[in-house]
Amino acid sequence: MYQNVIKPGLDILCGIIALIIFSPILIIVSLLLYWSNNGSPFFYQERPGLNEKIFKIVKFKSMNDKRDVNGELLPDHIRLTPVGAFIRKTSLDEIPQIFNVVKGQMSFVGPRPLRVSYLPLYNAEQKKRHNVKPGITGW
Repeated sequence: MYQNVIKPGLDILCGIIALIIFSPILIIVSLLLYWSNNGSPFFYQERPGLNEKIFKIVKFKSMNDKRDVNGELLPDHIRLTPVGAFIRKTSLDEIPQIFNVVKGQMSFVGPRPLRVSYLPLYNAEQKKRHNVKPGITGW
């Protein structure tokens, strides 16, 4: 009952409250990133969640999409914007994951969702991390 009803209900309720509380920060950071990245302030990446179901995690986008003459992305340290460096340092880039919590894809507390490319590398013990929803804060 706790894992299937109470915890998800609390996550969603707390997520909605957190979105209301953090909405001024979300708006301000979104506008700053929209300006500094010349476009979208959000970054989406596929991650495995509960039962290895793939979902798109949302974070603030700390790097721009600048490319070299061959069309390859420039190195990370060049693409990291000043606003992006600040949001990473202060962990503000994690705030949009509250949307994933409200959608029921994540929890506030749980194992951090790693990249999909790691799935074939897990042993049986490591795969147990997918028996619960991934979390924003980690264990």
